[in-house]
Amino acid sequence: MITLSLIGIGSGNPDHVTRQAEAAMNTAEVILIPRKGAAKDDLAELRRAICARVLRAPGPVVREFDLPVRDASGGYRAGVEAWHDAIAEVWAAELADALPEGGHAAFLVWGDPALYDSTLRIAERLRGRMPIEVRVIPGITAIAALTAGHAIPLNAVGGPVAITTGRRLREDGWPAGHDSVVVMLDAGQAFEAVDPEGVFIWWSAYAGMDDEIRIAGPLAEVAGQIAAARAEARARHGWIMDIYLLRRAC
Repeated sequence: MITLSLIGIGSGNPDHVTRQAEAAMNTAEVILIPRKGAAKDDLAELRRAICARVLRAPGPVVREFDLPVRDASGGYRAGVEAWHDAIAEVWAAELADALPEGGHAAFLVWGDPALYDSTLRIAERLRGRMPIEVRVIPGITAIAALTAGHAIPLNAVGGPVAITTGRRLREDGWPAGHDSVVVMLDAGQAFEAVDPEGVFIWWSAYAGMDDEIRIAGPLAEVAGQIAAARAEARARHGWIMDIYLLRRAC
């Protein structure tokens, strides 16, 4: 039996690692760190830095492995499903090699494993491949890092909040019945498709990290500024993680 701990580590700041997460990391026998290519090596490096800061001697073995790349040439859902299957195969091989007699392994997950992250769905695919128990240690979410950075409440008084993706916002429009909308996984500046009249935006890139960028203001006034900052940051880092909250005047 392999116990697999999926440990939320926050959004890149080592101070976001909770005491529960620290304990889980130190009781694991192996920690697996995925590599996503040279352009995103910062993500692996942040995991390495967290391990160096949190792990106590003798500590678990830290192993790195390469993730397969998603084929974006076909349909979105089919491509994601095939990609998750391929990742599960790699995970299974890495776990079997690292713990041939069973034991405790851990993955460090950005933010919280339950919020717009596929780690739990990939872990579910392992059940048919090996005897495995999955445990989850929650982490600070990108949403919490966004609102903390801007020092704002997530919701209007008594109001609901919709959490969606950039693709859904662009394709489906503003979620009905919500004045506040959090947008994650936006690859194409979907806020540009929103009617800016009466809309305020709080935008953060690399929320919680040392390189965090924050811009806020009426959408009509700051949309261009955000687009320019986003392009410059992507060119500088080779990747970008951003998140934003849109709110209509009530």
